[in-house]
Amino acid sequence: QVQLVESGGGLVQPGGSLRLSCAASGSLLRLYFMGWYRQAPGKQRELVATITTGGSINYSDSVKGRFTISRDNAKNTVGLQMNSLKPEDTAVYYCNTAIRGTQYWGQGTQVTVSS
Repeated sequence: QVQLVESGGGLVQPGGSLRLSCAASGSLLRLYFMGWYRQAPGKQRELVATITTGGSINYSDSVKGRFTISRDNAKNTVGLQMNSLKPEDTAVYYCNTAIRGTQYWGQGTQVTVSS
């Protein structure tokens, strides 16, 4: 059984920064493709960033240049550094992986960007 737990969300002013972390139990995240997604109220869940086992990274156009996804294999975590935050970044952020065809999601962490 794989469990993913996100942390690090909160309230931040526009232009501020937050760092999200996704911790796993039951599996080694370094072995799997990982993604960060977000879902704003009334909108569909959207992909934010992905990182492969080999370290290849992709970002959605809306966060490119502002967000950075990374792995900390020693801590078995995947992080999302978010800089220059905008009100439109407000959403619940989820980490995700797929292991042997099964999707795993965390419970999400709320990020609110507001003055």
